[in-house]
Amino acid sequence: MTRAFVFPGQGSQAVGMGKPLAEAFAAARLVFEEVDDALGQKLSRLMFEGPDGDLVLTANAQPALMAVSVAVVRVLEQEFRLSLPALASHVAGHSLGEYSALAAAGALRLSDAARLLRLRGDAMQRAVPVGEGAMAALLGLDLPAAQDVAREAAQGDVCDCANDNAPGQVVVSGAKAAVERALEIAKAKGAKRALLLPVSAPFHCALMRPAADAMAEALGRAEIAPPRVPLVANVTASATSDPAAIRDLLVRQVTGMVRWRESVSWMKGAGVASLVECGAGKVLTGLAKRIEPDMAAVALNLPADIEAFANTV
Repeated sequence: MTRAFVFPGQGSQAVGMGKPLAEAFAAARLVFEEVDDALGQKLSRLMFEGPDGDLVLTANAQPALMAVSVAVVRVLEQEFRLSLPALASHVAGHSLGEYSALAAAGALRLSDAARLLRLRGDAMQRAVPVGEGAMAALLGLDLPAAQDVAREAAQGDVCDCANDNAPGQVVVSGAKAAVERALEIAKAKGAKRALLLPVSAPFHCALMRPAADAMAEALGRAEIAPPRVPLVANVTASATSDPAAIRDLLVRQVTGMVRWRESVSWMKGAGVASLVECGAGKVLTGLAKRIEPDMAAVALNLPADIEAFANTV
């Protein structure tokens, strides 16, 4: 069975994440220690103990989620002697999860991925003053309908489709007034629900241009190697192993739409029969069942999950 390993994005964090892995596996402890050292912060303590108000901050949540995701893969490789290329034909990650995918696949050093995500989180937070941006989920509309909503709501402001997560689940992002207009327009166009999301900034829209510029500078200095298996990129919903292309796609990703629905369908078309979600939560596993109902999906975030998976391959 051909598999792809996929890595969650912001919103999957929760206090306690990674702690069972650290208690059970030396390989996981080493990942958390390396991330702590790279950031000069006991991020692992924040992950394990909270408080939640600090963990959800973008600059903390992004490297924390990456650390847990990479820990899962390192446990499989070092504790169970299973290599990523033998387990998966592709990797993909939702938004910041793309960095997790690249670190797991050896394209980015773990310490570099942690520092890049800290910078990314800070830059995204600084790009738009608090209260001036917003994001909203439009449920029950497909992407073309959501794009029509965003265009109609913009009225000279920024309102972009930020995430195409699954059939009938599109997120719009932009200026607060425009996103609030989008809520009413979406309801008038038949959305089942349209609701503001509890986020600290309007991610994946044109307002993130300052953050994209900051990432272009940082990624220009970063060392990126060919991943051990191809990356299915958010921006293109197709695979690449070229470091120069990956560098460009990571910059474009900051303002570009996360094409997750298309990415999963692309993998299905490329022969992937199952997705393995590595890290905190089960968001991508749930989305997979909506995007490709006959595609198997499993989430690995606890020691028992990993052991059960390792015993089946």
